[in-house]
Amino acid sequence: MKLEHVAIWTANLERLKDFYVRHFGGQANTKYTNEQKQFSSYFISFGSGARLELMTRTGIPENLNDRVGAQHTGIIHLAFEVPSKAAVEEKAEQLCAAGFPILSGPRRTGDGYYEVETLDPDNNRLEITTVWVD
Repeated sequence: MKLEHVAIWTANLERLKDFYVRHFGGQANTKYTNEQKQFSSYFISFGSGARLELMTRTGIPENLNDRVGAQHTGIIHLAFEVPSKAAVEEKAEQLCAAGFPILSGPRRTGDGYYEVETLDPDNNRLEITTVWVD
């Protein structure tokens, strides 16, 4: 069994789509729109086969959890694997230069990874990670 996709509601569909395409190499499908439901979405596909479904619809309330400074129950981050420590550091530099905050790292974690934590344009937490090799 594999995880097929994860869905994210957003108030700015195009901005979030562009972020994942530009910074994570995702490929967006043609936008799907259901005018009757006032719903639109993109599927963003990645080389691993995993996909993100980015969705927007009128009437979806803003997430009131503090996703930057606090933790809460539910899905808390998405993790993207890169091939090396240097790739983690390079992605951190690229995202920082593009104006995205670095929450922690790059650093070695206690569970065997080298990672950096950041946020997407909607303040969803992201990890860019690789397996630590001595």
